Amino acid sequence: MKTHSLAPHLFALTAAVGFLALTTSVSAQLLGTAATYGVLGGSTVTNTGPTVILGGLGVSPGSAATGFAVIDGGPGQFTGAVNLGNAAAAQAHADLNSAYLSLAGLGFTTNLTGTDLGGLTLTPGVYRFSSSAQLTGALTLNALGDNNARFVFQIGSTLTTATNSVVNFINLSPLAECGADNGLYWQVGSSATIGVNSAFAGNILAFTSITLNTGTSIASGRALALNGAVTLDTNLIDASNPDGGFCVPRAPVMTPVPEASTYGLAGCGLLLLAVLRNRINLHKNRIRS
Repeated sequence: MKTHSLAPHLFALTAAVGFLALTTSVSAQLLGTAATYGVLGGSTVTNTGPTVILGGLGVSPGSAATGFAVIDGGPGQFTGAVNLGNAAAAQAHADLNSAYLSLAGLGFTTNLTGTDLGGLTLTPGVYRFSSSAQLTGALTLNALGDNNARFVFQIGSTLTTATNSVVNFINLSPLAECGADNGLYWQVGSSATIGVNSAFAGNILAFTSITLNTGTSIASGRALALNGAVTLDTNLIDASNPDGGFCVPRAPVMTPVPEASTYGLAGCGLLLLAVLRNRINLHKNRIRS
């Protein structure tokens, strides 16, 4: 099983994310305005270490976030907007609640209750766990070349992954953009805990809280908690695909944030583009491995 360190990406992104914002013209299909956030907490978001979020940061109905450079001088960085306890955050929370209920109400195609996800290869569908779900090792998701491929995991209570767990995609659509239904969603009835150095993927929608342990990354997804906290520690969260999906994205459009002249060199945009391209290539290499 291949693993990779977050350190090179975190170092390069830390130099750039304070200067630019990642924007997109594509609207989210399921997540609504919550799709613009890499992390959305219900009560609070706390971070330790040089976490990087390719997306926004929000909290609602709470309003507290700690451990980020633009908030309290902490080591965390993010590329999108920050909304803490304001109207924009409340709208994102409402959209998240609607998405959570929508996913929970889907009829399931397969009952995996009591089955460890590690070692499985699954095709698009709705997978049900009546209580807790566990991932130990690697889960492979076969998209069958369909740009509308959707994987939904309905989990009655907790989602937990072991150290160094991996979620891999194979046979992704060759199209540049995902279809309207494409995506990977984890609807979690209570809380999610992602283990140390796990290479996770998809959108976690947890009723209570989410903990990403040291070195965990989330590809093509988000950490979205309705009522509790999101706890981060040296993580990389890639929410740059705006519709929640995992198709190979087009080159991102970069625009300066307001009052860009106060942030220094415009060349940081090129640095961020290079890092994003490297991140995409890493993900492709993981899929081929």
